Amino acid sequence: MRFRPCIDIHNGKVKQIIGSTLKDEGDTAEENFVSGKDASYYAEIYQKHQLEGGHIIMLNGKDSPYYVATRAQAAAALETYRKGMQIGGGITDVNALEWIAAGASHVIVTSFVFQNGSINYGNLEKLCDIVGKERLVLDLSCRRKGAGYYVVTDRWQKFTDMEVNFRNLDRLSAYCDEFLIHAVDVEGKSAGLEERLAELLGSWGKIPVTYAGGIRSFEDVEKLEKIGKSKLDFTVGSALDIFGGNLSFIEMSKYAK
Repeated sequence: MRFRPCIDIHNGKVKQIIGSTLKDEGDTAEENFVSGKDASYYAEIYQKHQLEGGHIIMLNGKDSPYYVATRAQAAAALETYRKGMQIGGGITDVNALEWIAAGASHVIVTSFVFQNGSINYGNLEKLCDIVGKERLVLDLSCRRKGAGYYVVTDRWQKFTDMEVNFRNLDRLSAYCDEFLIHAVDVEGKSAGLEERLAELLGSWGKIPVTYAGGIRSFEDVEKLEKIGKSKLDFTVGSALDIFGGNLSFIEMSKYAK
């Protein structure tokens, strides 16, 4: 189980937001923290502490007036820590290799392969062919719906018919190197784990899976290690002191090894 750092960029700034409040209309979100530092500052910190496999997420759509500024921040962070971080947000078959060339170790994709509420295996296979399975991360960030968890797209605003379960994880793992899974209902709230989801993911555990959402204490990290059967990597955002929280980033970085 490893700590994976994150850089979330919204409206051209590094932020921590409550994931379920993100809206394309007006480029709004409920904010926990807005940094006075740029994305390169955080990338440099992660590089200094030898934290690999973290993710940079661009939270503006390509039609947003803020998209250019958000993209520039992401590109600068990748240049600072080449091959040390992954990039997600608007990745397609057209731009995926550009981001690899810009310094990303992997590209993270959701909306390009989940369209009109369902998975598009043609697009998934196309992207896999272009960048290679070994450089592709599938973002299966999900929200509760009925008794299950279903993948949400377009910056976590639209439900799909793809349930996160063993059968679908088995099938999708043939196309990617890792999964990134935000528990969107608790993302950014520092209110504790989505325990049932973490248990499900840890019980599967066939390729690397990074869990994100709700971690607020080192006790939560220990709980995740237990219920995730030590098979889940994890990320922490709003609760870290570098993002205005109370948890020591230095102490958390010790989980990187």
